[in-house]
Amino acid sequence: MKIGQSLENLSSQASSSTSASQRTAQQGANAAVTAKTSATQSTRSAGVSVTMSTQTRGLERAARSDSASDVDAKKVAAVKAAIQDGSYKVNAEAIADNLLSSSQEMLSRRVN
Repeated sequence: MKIGQSLENLSSQASSSTSASQRTAQQGANAAVTAKTSATQSTRSAGVSVTMSTQTRGLERAARSDSASDVDAKKVAAVKAAIQDGSYKVNAEAIADNLLSSSQEMLSRRVN
């Protein structure tokens, strides 16, 4: 507040400042909507040509096909039921053997 300024002048300046900030916020919101709309329209009309490799197409086909599933649903259901029953037993020796085997295989690939 300046010296000699009345409270009425101060309150009128505050209200004009508030309305200016409201206008700025509204303009920002309008700009965001406009940018989003133009971005959506530009992606629709871009007309960019995309080429997929044969490997990518093969992966896409494999992902879409239900018959080429690598998951045995019956086995998954049986393991899930055994876990829920508490009857599922982990064979730590088999896990350790396979882990060591995999590690040895990876190390032998690096050496060769």
